[in-house]
Amino acid sequence: MERMKNNCTAMDSKLANLLLDPAVAPAKVKVHVAECDRCRRELAELRATMALLETWQGPEPSPYFLSRLDARMREERQAEPAHWPASWIARVRARFAYGPAMHVRPLAAMALTAVLLLGGGAYLGVTDWDQPASPPGQAAVVNDLQTLDSNAQLLDQMEALSSTNNENGD
Repeated sequence: MERMKNNCTAMDSKLANLLLDPAVAPAKVKVHVAECDRCRRELAELRATMALLETWQGPEPSPYFLSRLDARMREERQAEPAHWPASWIARVRARFAYGPAMHVRPLAAMALTAVLLLGGGAYLGVTDWDQPASPPGQAAVVNDLQTLDSNAQLLDQMEALSSTNNENGD
C-alpha cells in the first residue's frame, strides 16, 4: 500500500499531461491510472473541471468603458486637494502619471546621467589629489642604455671576482 501511495504522489504531476494530451502520456501512467482508484477519480475530477471551464463565457465589456474611464481620469486630474502642499504634490504626480509629457522622462534620464558623470569625475579628481605627481618619464632609449650600462658594470665585477679566484686557486 505504501508503494502505491508513493507512486500516486508521483502521478499527480503527470495527470495534467494525461488530461491535456493523452497521446503523449507514457504507457506507465496510463496503466497506473487504470489500476488506481484514487488517480482515476482525480483524473475524472480534472476532466469535469475542464468541461465546466469550456462552457464558461466571460462577460462582454461595456461599449462605454473607455469613455467612462477617460471622464474619470479627467475628473481626477481636475480635482484639487484642500492644502497647498498636497495640491502641488498631486499636480506633479498627475503630470507624470496622466499627462502626455513623455518627453520629460528622457530629459530626466539625461540630467541624472550628467549628475552621475560630474559626481564620478569630481570623486576621481578628489582621490587623485592624494597621489604624488609622477616624475617626467624618460625616453625608452635612455632607459635601455642605462640598463645595458648597469649590466656591463655587473659583468665587469663578476669578471674581476672570477679572475681573483683563479689567481688564488692557481
